Formats: sequence, C-alpha cells, structure tokens
Amino acid sequence: MTDAPAHADKFSAYPPDLTYHDLIARNKRNSALLVLGMGALSVAVCVAVGVVIMLYANGGVSLPGLVLACVVGVFVVSMTGCWSYFSGGRALLALSGAREIQKADDPQLFNVVEEMSIAAGLPMPRVFVMHEAALNAFATGRDPRHAAVAITTGLRQRLTRDELAGVMAHEMAHIRHHDIRLTMLVATMVGLIVMAADVAGRSLRYGGRGRSRSGGKGGGAAVLIVLVIVIVLAIVAPLLARLIQFAVSRQREYLADAGAVELTRNPKGLADALRKLAADTEPLTVANRATAHLFIVNPILNARGRENLNSVFATHPPIGERVRRLEALMV
Repeated sequence: MTDAPAHADKFSAYPPDLTYHDLIARNKRNSALLVLGMGALSVAVCVAVGVVIMLYANGGVSLPGLVLACVVGVFVVSMTGCWSYFSGGRALLALSGAREIQKADDPQLFNVVEEMSIAAGLPMPRVFVMHEAALNAFATGRDPRHAAVAITTGLRQRLTRDELAGVMAHEMAHIRHHDIRLTMLVATMVGLIVMAADVAGRSLRYGGRGRSRSGGKGGGAAVLIVLVIVIVLAIVAPLLARLIQFAVSRQREYLADAGAVELTRNPKGLADALRKLAADTEPLTVANRATAHLFIVNPILNARGRENLNSVFATHPPIGERVRRLEALMV
C-alpha cells in the first residue's frame, strides 16, 4: 500500500470530508450574506453622512430628516448595485484597456477557453487581450452568460499550453462560482463607502469653520458628535469594508485554484503558471488598488511581495502557498 505524500496533509486546503460541491454551496451562502452585510454597511454610512450634513446645516437631527437620509441611502446603494451588476464588467474591461479578439486572432487561446467552458458546463465567455508586458489575467461579468476573460499579452506569450489551460480554468472557476458578480459588487460598495467617508471629512472641515464663526450654543456638543461620526466613517467603516473584501478575495482564490484542477485534472499546469507570475516584476499600468483583487495575482506588488505577503491586508494569498496546495494534489 502506497502512502500519501508527506506534504499532502500539511498543505491540504480543506478538511477531507468537505467536497468540492460543498465548497461551492458554502461559497454561495457566504456571498449572499456578504452582499447583505456590505449593503447594510453602505446604507449606514450614507445615513451617517446625512446626519453630519444635518448637524452642520440645522444644528440638530430631526426624525423626518433621518427618514429622508435612510431613503436616500437605500436609493444610492440600490443604484450603485444596479450599475455594478449591469455595467461594472464593461467598465473594468474599458479601464483595463482590454480589446476583444476573435478565434482567428488566436486559435489556441480560443480552443483552450472553449475546452474549459465545456468542462465547466458554461457558455463560452468573450475573450479579451490587454496589451501589457506584465503577466496577469482576470474574469468579469454579471453571470456566466455575460462573462468575459482577459489576459495580458505578456502572460499569453510566456505560457505553455498546459499553463494557459490552468490560468483559463482558474478564471472559468471564478465564473462558475459567480465570483465575478460578487467581486465587482463588493468593489463598488467599498468605493461608495470610501467616497462617503471623504464627503463626511470635507463636511467636518468646511462646516466646522462656519460653525466656529457662528459660535452658537451647543456647538461644542455637535462638533463632538460629528467628530465621532467622521472617525467611524473615515477609519472604521472603510477599513472594515476592505478587510471583508480582502478576506473573501483570498478564500475565493484558493477555491478557484481547486476548481481549475477539477477542470484540467492537471495541478502542475496552474502551479507552473503561478511560478512564472510570481517571478514577474513588470508593473501592470492599468491596475489600481480598487481593481487589484480581481486579477489572478496582485498586479501592484512586486515579485517578492506576491510571494511572501500574507496578512489581513493582502488581496491575494501568497503564491508560494497556492503552489504548495496545488503540489499536494499531484499524486
């Protein structure tokens, strides 16, 4: 009887009694809870901004004003969510400078994507190329029927067919798990929270000057309340939102790696591709902190950071750990 590899238990990503389909189901439940939580946090921040404005404009908060702030907050969050759902993917592709290609432009790439979509039981996504020397890729869209995959020319030129299959399978797994919808929505909500905190901060600076000139009674108490609200808005709420965003992104990368192995039956292909991605030091000029978590590896960090960074502020798990988990599947 042959023993399992010594490193298999050490680097096993999940408990042995947890199946891949269990992980997908848990992923969907967590997604629903996350969307509700982020939506509630976004509404709360918008309402808090309304309270700040009322304090400086009227010197107090009224019940009708609170109701109006709640209605406006729900409306703003709903409209933001609708924009993210219907237009977020197109906006990301445009911001990334991605250009859609057809099968005649790159037959091998199309064949690989077709194979992975058939293996996953999903419609064929649109295929885009980013003319960047950096090595990276991402998937986007609101659902599998409106999905797209994008890859940089640098990564396309450096990968073997097996490695390309691993990367495209990873992105197809994100589509299959509906990560593409969630990550865009969460990114949009985080942006809204950060923007609301900035509005509150500006209200404090400019409103505070006006209030200090007026010298009305109770001004000190109002300023103290506003200071507490602004601290929560400017520090706690955006920080909490980003921590949730990063934590979910890291877990979904592990699950997408596992999904890629299920589709290709070849852990080595993705592992070898990740090694090449880890060694790349070329910056991806079209990426920023708001979109970094959408790529297969962090497009902003250098190779050393991609390999070693492992903290609550990391958008991705360390590539070295991802490779070790994939190697544990090579029996």
